[in-house]
Amino acid sequence: MKSPAPAHMWSIVLVLPSLLAVLQTTTAKKNGIDIYSLTVDSQVSSRFAHTVVTSRVVNRANSAQEATFQIELPRKAFITNFSMVIDGVTYPGIVQDKAAAQEQYSAAVRRGESAGLVKTAGRQTEKFEVSVTVAPNAKITFELVYQELLRRRLGTYELLLKVKPQQLVKHLQMDIHIFEPQGIRLLETESTFMTQELADALTTSQNKTKAHIRFKPTLSQQQKSQNEQDTVLDGDFIVRYDVEQSDSGGSIQIENGYFVHHFAPESLPTMPKNVIFVIDKSGSMSGRKIQQTREALIKILNDLSPKDHFNLIVFDWKATQWTQSLMEASEENLKRATEYASKIHAHGGTNINDAMLLAVKMLDSSNQAELLPKGSVSLIILLTDGEPTEGETNPANIQRNVQEAINNQYSLFCLGFGFDVHYSFLEKLAQDNGGLARRIYEDSDSALQLQDFYHEVANPLLLSVAFEYPSDAVEVVTQDNFRHHFKGSEMVVAGKLQDQGLDVLSAKISGQMHKQNITFQTEASIAQKDFQSPKYIFHNFMERLWALLTIHQQLEQMVSASGDELKALESQALNLSLKYNFVTPLTHMVVTKPEGQEQFQVAGKPVEADNGLRSVLRGLLVAGDYEKGGFSRIKVNIQEPHLHIYATPERLVVTRDRKNSEYKWKQTLFFVLPGLKITMDKMGLFRLSGPDRVNIALVPMDEPQKGLMLLVDDTQHFSNRTDGELGRFYQDIICDPPVGSDDTIRTFRVQGTQYSTTKKGTNDRSKKGSTLVCCQKTSIQQLRETERNCGVFPLKVKA
Repeated sequence: MKSPAPAHMWSIVLVLPSLLAVLQTTTAKKNGIDIYSLTVDSQVSSRFAHTVVTSRVVNRANSAQEATFQIELPRKAFITNFSMVIDGVTYPGIVQDKAAAQEQYSAAVRRGESAGLVKTAGRQTEKFEVSVTVAPNAKITFELVYQELLRRRLGTYELLLKVKPQQLVKHLQMDIHIFEPQGIRLLETESTFMTQELADALTTSQNKTKAHIRFKPTLSQQQKSQNEQDTVLDGDFIVRYDVEQSDSGGSIQIENGYFVHHFAPESLPTMPKNVIFVIDKSGSMSGRKIQQTREALIKILNDLSPKDHFNLIVFDWKATQWTQSLMEASEENLKRATEYASKIHAHGGTNINDAMLLAVKMLDSSNQAELLPKGSVSLIILLTDGEPTEGETNPANIQRNVQEAINNQYSLFCLGFGFDVHYSFLEKLAQDNGGLARRIYEDSDSALQLQDFYHEVANPLLLSVAFEYPSDAVEVVTQDNFRHHFKGSEMVVAGKLQDQGLDVLSAKISGQMHKQNITFQTEASIAQKDFQSPKYIFHNFMERLWALLTIHQQLEQMVSASGDELKALESQALNLSLKYNFVTPLTHMVVTKPEGQEQFQVAGKPVEADNGLRSVLRGLLVAGDYEKGGFSRIKVNIQEPHLHIYATPERLVVTRDRKNSEYKWKQTLFFVLPGLKITMDKMGLFRLSGPDRVNIALVPMDEPQKGLMLLVDDTQHFSNRTDGELGRFYQDIICDPPVGSDDTIRTFRVQGTQYSTTKKGTNDRSKKGSTLVCCQKTSIQQLRETERNCGVFPLKVKA
């Protein structure tokens, strides 16, 4: 249910644990829930990982208690099974069409039940969480199964396992089995929590094609110290490996009528590249962002090959190029470029359209003048932290302009810096132009993230790669044409064989090298028996690999599709998701529970989203930086009418129809737009209000507490798509009754998570009907558990 707008103003102080794991460890010890067994079993074959997590708990208390099963899994993985066994009865998770599951979800919310199960947990992970009531002395078994296809990046495959038992566990064991018929070339493990004592619990065995990693710590090895009962296990356990690569045509593996073809030639010469770096230096990039960008850019420039050509374009309200044309990556030119990069400073607006068109024009003119090496690869790398605010600001128009200008000649890679970025805009922009988008997380290692991405595309080996199979042998295949292949990555094609009784599957791969075309050929026996060992693989794994890869590619294609094509892709991906029991963005898993408890919880897959619903015509985004007791910056973006507000404790900037107007606080202001009124009084209360919409107010804080306050009014207009770190507190809030006589301290639940609140009244009648969200800094840091960067609070709404 929606949280109603209060009759008078309350201050809500959010008191949260510093880490959810800490809260649950304490809760587990207090309420008697004991995890006596926790096992993780991962089987990896042909880069396809099948992971089973099993947790067994017992309630050692004298009364019924709540047990929570929580696990973080990789974002690219699909949950395929979940079950709870209670008193010998199995309660399974059932995958349904998202729309059908949503009906049960909504019904559960109306009954006051917390129905959400899965949420984004970090850069690479999602968190799955289920709670159930356990009778005294009763046992319960949780089991979660998920599957993923490991991608080769910078020369290795990586299997990430999160280890957070939250208490000492009598039987804790992790087993990772790897079977790669190509041969295992490299195998290594990494852990963020490993101690010398724990290292003794880790064993690794390996032969040419198989490896087994086991981690089985004793109770004493898990302890932080002899005098503490807390566990030291809290972090990442990573297995990295690589296989023997072949330049003859890759490796084809076949199982039960399906095949997978891996191809990653490594010994080919690197093609020269022409790269234009398009760097956002608008005001929102100020501070650490622009400092890290300068640092990364200087290192990237120094990594360029002498065969490469390059240029720099920086943009705020206008685009500026370093030189008039692309330059050779000579020692002298790189020295000049790094000097230029070291002096980039942030200010102004964000004119993405003009910057991108300038980059394309520069490549066009260089090609026409024959200034670039023949057979070279041309790349544009865009880095931005926001959305367009200057020049052409309509995302669809920018996407169309750039696509028409590039015209399939160059590849565009888009890097979105931080969480204010319009990520879906960048994702479509990149996919429309043969590249990809990547989020750069605002953290102490942002410069390294930028460098790592560059290294992924730094060494192009092939262009226009095409895989061909005999038409009488193959019925259907996944993507079989690739625009480019970079060193350290891998091309993967999976397919279904026709039932023709053929003995051999042959394949031909063609592509373009620096100065010539090249063809590779390989074949595989359809009757081969490589995958018959049940210890390393399960039946029909190749078919599931094909289905998983197909769904991922269809979801990617949906980003750029529209109309009938979009509907067809969505229908195909949905049917495959249901057939193979995958929890994808198109399906939900409904988890049932024993009678008398919350009957339904729904697991849906989070998607890589923006901090605003820009696809909605009447959308609203509020984001800000919180530090030292107040907001140091607040941005408000409104879709209809199209309006941008940028506020600091010193000033307000209102952008409307590409025109910026600056105001000082406590300067009276009043003007009316269609459906929106903008006012500011002599007290400094700045309001954005209108009929049938959520109203926003900003107020400067008096000295010595310098900063801004955010007020939100008419919250009944928030839709069920409201989201964000603060936005989620305006929907589906379940308030528990007060404990004892003190009704000022309450507990409420939001999306399955509990929070303690303190309610305080105010005599300020001027702000009647408003809700002021006041967050102490420690609480805000805890709210930002999903983002390493403290202090940015997106409020996503459909007004």
